[in-house]
Amino acid sequence: MLRAIYRALWWVVAPLAVLRLLIRSRRERGYREHIGERFGYAPARVLEDDAPLIWVHAVSVGETRAAEPLVTALMKARPDARVLLTHMTPSGRATGVQLFGDRVQRCYLPYDLPHAVRRFLRTWRPSLGIVMETEVWPTLIDECRAADVPLVLTNARMSARSFKRAARFGAAAREVFGGFSRVLAQSPSDAERLTALGARNVAVLGNMKFDMATPPELVARGRAWREAIGARPVWVAASTREGEEALVLDAFAALAAPQALLILVPRHPQRFDEVAALVERRGLRCMRRSEWGGAALAAAAATHVVDAPLPRDVTVLLGDSMGELGAYYAASDVAFIGGSLLPLGGQNLIEACAVGVPVLIGPHVFNFTQATLDAVAAGAAVQVADPSDLARVLGELFADKARRVAMGAAASAFAARHRGATQRTLDVLLTLLPQDGVVQA
Repeated sequence: MLRAIYRALWWVVAPLAVLRLLIRSRRERGYREHIGERFGYAPARVLEDDAPLIWVHAVSVGETRAAEPLVTALMKARPDARVLLTHMTPSGRATGVQLFGDRVQRCYLPYDLPHAVRRFLRTWRPSLGIVMETEVWPTLIDECRAADVPLVLTNARMSARSFKRAARFGAAAREVFGGFSRVLAQSPSDAERLTALGARNVAVLGNMKFDMATPPELVARGRAWREAIGARPVWVAASTREGEEALVLDAFAALAAPQALLILVPRHPQRFDEVAALVERRGLRCMRRSEWGGAALAAAAATHVVDAPLPRDVTVLLGDSMGELGAYYAASDVAFIGGSLLPLGGQNLIEACAVGVPVLIGPHVFNFTQATLDAVAAGAAVQVADPSDLARVLGELFADKARRVAMGAAASAFAARHRGATQRTLDVLLTLLPQDGVVQA
């Protein structure tokens, strides 16, 4: 009964979903493009041959970047196979283009309508489906099972909050989660919750985000920026969400370091103008990354000779670029990870740790509980309660270089210690790909 209601609701929701795309496209044009793909229609060019197709679904930017080591490893291990990368957001798709170019095919994942999912599966004929982290679509799972497409939930996480919501559906939830061929969990607690929800063939393989390597050129770029900024304290507030920038600016106002520079990097690019206006309303001098330095900074990153210093009266540098988060971390003395001052679940702190930056994170980290607990236990991160606590801890770290250095070293060691999940995941996935024309389900 619940399944019938769910499918019927999608017929009602689908037109509203398209309307929502058009509304969102006013701020981010990409939502207006490729709408047919969201109903299972193929993009203009689909390469068809007899090679096995590995389909990887990564909903948005974070999942796409987390999938990069795995996709690269799959292409190396199976050069005979094609790869299809699907997304739900334009920013995720743009990240896929940036990371892989023409080496993969790409489209949007269709809405969870039976005819749309079937059309998608008939067009692409995947040999294996790989879903990153938390994407659970009941109709997609059903149709993959009916089409004999092994579907694997990789880098899987299940927060206590999400578990309570899913558990309310009882047998219906167990049937959905039981539809995955394999579930490869990040941690024992994730595995325990997923198993309780009906998942089968569950293994704990770790978090693939630890295998994301910041390109050396990004680190060099960040170091060049740091020289151009000068000797004053620098902190980055990364991946901030709506409503959170005001809290970050409250902390900045209370910070006992009057010459400090805040690098503010909103998570969603469509909000850059909104955040810039907020900063200016606070009476702070804001400069956008896109306005600063240009060719001079590019040359500085290559030659390590800086001739484009940041003006001293700039107090907020707005990170309005894509794909440079690693450089923002490398330019900073301390990193605050957004999505955590409000009950939004937090964001990934692993990349900052890997760059060797001390990490601060707010109280709301239910989507990254295990990574946060481990980072705090390792001395790589400090959890703060609110904006005033954020200001206090920032002030302490700016005043204590030895503590900053020790936290940065602990962060690097923490990130290195947890690597290896990608190889373990690859080993499992390769057993599911066709060998001599046979798929192991």
